[in-house]
Amino acid sequence: MTSADLVLPPTDQQTPTAVVLRAPGEQPLDQALSDMHLLLEQHGYVIAVYPASIPVAHERRLHMIRSVLESDRIALIKADLPPLGVAVLVRQLRQLSICDFSAGVVASAARLLSHYIHAGALVNSVTKLDRVPVSLKAHAKSWVPGSQFGVLANPNPQLIKIGSGDLTGPEFSTHLLVAKGQLQSDWVASTIAPAWQVQAVQEVALPADSPTWWGTSKMIEFAAFLPDISLIYQLVSSVRREVCTWCGNELIGDRCGLCSAPLKPPENQTSGSGVLNQGTPMHHGS
Repeated sequence: MTSADLVLPPTDQQTPTAVVLRAPGEQPLDQALSDMHLLLEQHGYVIAVYPASIPVAHERRLHMIRSVLESDRIALIKADLPPLGVAVLVRQLRQLSICDFSAGVVASAARLLSHYIHAGALVNSVTKLDRVPVSLKAHAKSWVPGSQFGVLANPNPQLIKIGSGDLTGPEFSTHLLVAKGQLQSDWVASTIAPAWQVQAVQEVALPADSPTWWGTSKMIEFAAFLPDISLIYQLVSSVRREVCTWCGNELIGDRCGLCSAPLKPPENQTSGSGVLNQGTPMHHGS
C-alpha cells in the first residue's frame, strides 16, 4: 500500500496488516529496495496496490523497484477507485492472502473484486469533480446554493441531485463504510443504507486524498462491499484458473496479476468463459 490511511482495521484476528511503500520524498531508493527485498525474503511475494491518483514519481519508484529486483514475485496493481474504495480492496486482498490461493490468483483477483465495490460520495459541488463524467446540467445545478449531489464512481459512474433520484446500488448484501469530510448530513445513513439494504454501517476516518479526488472537502465518502470472506473466497474460486505463459504463475481473468502479461487463449477455446472476460459481476443477471 502507498499510504497508511488506506490501511483499514482488520475484520478479524486472522487478517494481516499491510506494509506502506513510501514515496520517493520519504525514503531513499536504496532503503526502498532493501525493504522490498526483505519483504520478498519473508513472504515470497509482494502484492502492491496503489491508487491511480498517486503522484507519477511514486508510481515510477514502484516500477523501478520491481525492475531493479527483476522479480515476477512483485505484483503492481493500479486501482482506479476512490480512496475509500482502494482501502476496501486492499483489506479484501489481505483477507484472501491467508486463504489457500496462490499469489498469482490473489493478485489477479483485484480486478474481479473491484466490480463488487460500490464507491461513491455525497458532495456539495461537482464543479471540480473530474474523475466521474458530469453533465453540463449538473454543473449548472451545482451553482444553486444548498445543492447536494450523490455520486457513484464505481462500478458504474452515476450522478444525481439529492432529492431527484436514487443511486443504483448492489444487488447483493453488503456492509457500508462511511468517511465524513466537512459536510453535515445523514443522507448516506438514512437514504443509501436502507435503499441498498446494507446489513451494517461503520464509520472510518476520511483518507487524506479524498477531498482532492472528489474535488471538494465538503463531502462524505462511502463504499459498499462484500464483508464475508467465505463469499469472497467462493467468488474467486468460481473463476477458471489459467497459467501465465510468460511467468508461469496462476491467474484468473484475462491478465496475469504478477507480470501483467495478457492471457493468450488457445485457438480452440471459446472466449468469455470467465467472469472478468465479460466485465460484469456474476450476481447481476444482465
